[in-house]
Amino acid sequence: MTAPTMPSLDALWMPFTANRAFKAAPRMLARAEGVHYWDVDGRRILDGTSGLWCVNAGHARPRIVEAISQAARTLDYAPGFNMGHPAPFALAERLAEITPSGLDRVFFTNSGSESVDTAIKMVIAYFAARGEPERVRFVGRTKGYHGVGFGGISVGGLENNRKAFAHHLLPHTDAHLPSTHGIDANRFAHGQPAQGAELADALETLCASHGGHTIAAVFVEPMAGSAGVLVPPVGYLERLRRICDQHGILLVFDEVITGFGRMGAAFGAQRFGVTPDLMTVAKGITNGAVPMGAVFARRDVYDTVVDTAPAGIEFFHGYTYSGHPLACAAGLATLDTYLEEGLFTRAAELAPYWEAAVHSLKDEPNVIDIRNCGLVAGVEVAAREGQVGARGMEAHIDCFAHGLLVRFTGDTIAMSPPLIVEHAHIDEMIDGVRGALRRLR
Repeated sequence: MTAPTMPSLDALWMPFTANRAFKAAPRMLARAEGVHYWDVDGRRILDGTSGLWCVNAGHARPRIVEAISQAARTLDYAPGFNMGHPAPFALAERLAEITPSGLDRVFFTNSGSESVDTAIKMVIAYFAARGEPERVRFVGRTKGYHGVGFGGISVGGLENNRKAFAHHLLPHTDAHLPSTHGIDANRFAHGQPAQGAELADALETLCASHGGHTIAAVFVEPMAGSAGVLVPPVGYLERLRRICDQHGILLVFDEVITGFGRMGAAFGAQRFGVTPDLMTVAKGITNGAVPMGAVFARRDVYDTVVDTAPAGIEFFHGYTYSGHPLACAAGLATLDTYLEEGLFTRAAELAPYWEAAVHSLKDEPNVIDIRNCGLVAGVEVAAREGQVGARGMEAHIDCFAHGLLVRFTGDTIAMSPPLIVEHAHIDEMIDGVRGALRRLR
């Protein structure tokens, strides 16, 4: 195969990238199939991250490719404002069949960031319709990631994402629950750690200081992925659900990463046995093939907003590409692929082998913690003094040079392979990370 002609790198301002460093030594992908990428030089790269947590069913799946192609030939675009076409209705119905019980109203977006901002608006509209306009506060969690819209970075708790825009965040979003990360007793826990459920009680403290009647919603990831694979302690999410119920607060799960089989169930809510009031998704909804996101709402949230509104538009919100025909086609074909191949439970089936493999890295140089859940793992290495994140970045670059794609966040190496991965791929992945760890200084 002829190598593609390389364009100039100057014009593109890359997202979440050290642009100067990347353009000095680019890492460029050219094609993908199954659990592999190939770079522009023809080298095969094992995909240890499902692209960017999104290609759960593997790359270039024929059913999905054909569905997108057929949609483009048949109906390339249709407006979604006061108009419709069958595909988003069909996809919403299919999704409602696999969501946690009661979350059967679906609003389509184009990304996880848009889903979070949409959910914030839904919460505001819900309490306005209920005659509770005093509920204006949104509570997030330290180290929480909810996308990059101003709503998401406001309720989110990643310091670097917030500080660059600190003077422009949404009001009433300054309250954050503590992260469950960093408990010494939980280091190298297999699956859910035992300690930390009581950290959910910080919500009671916020209710006492601000007044529970002023808090509208709590946003959390069932498992925090972008912060470094932070698995919820046993009983933590249950406790958070109970406190929200006691104070009439809506609980919102950000399942952009944990949705569509990653946790060993369709959604993290089902894996952990806790049902939220709203749930944001994206990524795996179309297997990453076409941008799409969604918010799943409890039926009574929808009914409260829609049925109490005067005639006309009930919810003044939406996107030009909500329910885009190509995205819907990809979503329907993706669901067919997940269900026919049993991929929602494959992570649970692979979990014991995966867990043993990742924890075999415990005694490698600089490793200070390993965390795993479903088909996800984070290997945290000690930071160099004054150079937080340097080892993580170097591990990412080293792995790529040796044929493996991993993510890094700070000094945590994150792995989340496609759900079609085999034992041999897992072995190759762990060997690749092991080699990188041994080469780190």
